[in-house]
Amino acid sequence: MDDVSFTVARGEVLGFLGPNGAGKSTTMRMLAGFMAPTAGTARICGHDVQEASVAARRVLGFLPEGAPTYPEMTVEGFLSFCAAVRGFKGHDRRQVVEEAMTMTALEDVRLQPVETLSKGFKRRVGLAQSLLHDPPVLVLDEPTDGLDPNQKHDVRRLIALLAPKKAIVISTHILEEVGAICTRAVVIARGRIVADEPASVLASRGASLDQVFRELTLGEPVP
Repeated sequence: MDDVSFTVARGEVLGFLGPNGAGKSTTMRMLAGFMAPTAGTARICGHDVQEASVAARRVLGFLPEGAPTYPEMTVEGFLSFCAAVRGFKGHDRRQVVEEAMTMTALEDVRLQPVETLSKGFKRRVGLAQSLLHDPPVLVLDEPTDGLDPNQKHDVRRLIALLAPKKAIVISTHILEEVGAICTRAVVIARGRIVADEPASVLASRGASLDQVFRELTLGEPVP
């Protein structure tokens, strides 16, 4: 990474974009404390992700690439386990699990083992665990990956509902998604920022993200 620096305020939905290998997932993993930066700092609600990692993770909801789970657990069991790790007990734990399943439309599969679910439902389970503790900051790596059009619409609507009270960073490969749910877009290529602008401006640059990336990184005009 080469001097990648940005700030996201409450009420913003930042689209974090770039070609494969640009460093998006690496940056998100560093924000979530899964990777240690070799230089520089990252702070979440003022908490340094290295020096105050536990405090930083308490205020963060993270949906990683692939959304790892315990596949043999049921959906409800996995979310209950995640809530327990977050410190919820008894009635409070049951309540936050119910609310997360409702928000992500998982009630109908609550008793199914995660390993039996489709890719789209697994993605929703990952999203649900990131919302359990109602964090003020969400970092979502490809939140609509594997979802059908109706499911994508539901997730985008949920993000729009959450946005006024949270700072949200999402990565996506879908230009339509940038215009639909993001207020701002940061584009990185080869580990450096090549654009930081309103999402509507980025969405108007071309018909696809590949075209936008070529324009921003190579200076090629968008046809």
